[in-house]
Amino acid sequence: MNHRFLVSVLLIRLAIGGVFLSEGIQKFLFPEDLGFGRFAKIGIPVPGFTAPFVGFVEVVCGALLIAGLLTRWATIPLLADMSVAIWTTKLPMLHKSGFWAMAHEARTDYTMVLGCIFLLIVGAGSLSIDWILWGRKPANDAKSG
Repeated sequence: MNHRFLVSVLLIRLAIGGVFLSEGIQKFLFPEDLGFGRFAKIGIPVPGFTAPFVGFVEVVCGALLIAGLLTRWATIPLLADMSVAIWTTKLPMLHKSGFWAMAHEARTDYTMVLGCIFLLIVGAGSLSIDWILWGRKPANDAKSG
């Protein structure tokens, strides 16, 4: 496997995992603005439960991506998280303010979804705990020997 590709996978893991980790922590640090207060404002049911739950998922799965542990599995709840975020915030904005306003606000969501899909497809790479624990080869290595 190309060294540049392996480093690139690590950088994607650090970027995507770091954003989720940070956002999850902020839901606990700033609950009125980013946690249950925001969830209540946008109409998410039972915000006192759902906001901490989402924060917990973002912290745990973000940390897993950074470490490269259970990487593919960690992307699945994060993709669900992003789907709800897009559904509850970006689609209403599209209807209210139009495509370009929504596109501006959705740039991070778009990037996070594509980053998670990338990691779901290629896995953590060899610079990861997954590789150390299970000796897993990246998807492209498995076919080439």
